[in-house]
Amino acid sequence: MTDGTQTPADACAWARIGTELMLNAVAGFDEAGFSAPSVLPDWTRKHLVAHVAANADGLHNLVHWAATSEPTPMYASPEERAAGIARGPSLSAGELRSWLTGSSEKLAVALDRLTGEQWHREVVTAQGRTVPATELPWMRAREVCVHAVDLGTGVTFADLPDGFLAALADEIRDRRQLTELPDGPLPEVTAWLAGRPHSLADAPELAPWL
Repeated sequence: MTDGTQTPADACAWARIGTELMLNAVAGFDEAGFSAPSVLPDWTRKHLVAHVAANADGLHNLVHWAATSEPTPMYASPEERAAGIARGPSLSAGELRSWLTGSSEKLAVALDRLTGEQWHREVVTAQGRTVPATELPWMRAREVCVHAVDLGTGVTFADLPDGFLAALADEIRDRRQLTELPDGPLPEVTAWLAGRPHSLADAPELAPWL
């Protein structure tokens, strides 16, 4: 496996790649396409797209916090976060595309405007972790890259950058406290770690991560 070291510049690039994959996928969805099941259990593509759009809005709040030093929670409450996902099925195909596109562009612009000092200001994630703003691009890269696969349109982990896969594999391995990984290509090992479909033989089943 390749080195999982990553920089904020790397993460920004991966976030752009994942966003492009997401936007290209939903561009061709009609109502039936959006309403089809995603790879994630019990979630349609509408749920998934609403989640990714709401995530961009939440991360934008944290970028505002870093830019202004004004505490701005990612979500007002856990209920607000859940409501954003639940809102998805009630929206039309056009409304979901507009929300995903607009929120993604707004976040990207805000990240690009952060100065050197602002990048190192601390914010608090929805999980209660205190992190520097330099971690925000990585948080977004994970969302868009993994969920681009979850849309089930043919995008696989093999379509994602090797550096991203290595960084993601390292993170999930540490979070799951695994000391050994099965042998296999990096995309398949990362898919397994994330609890997604893979081609590894005899690897134990893992619950979805992220």
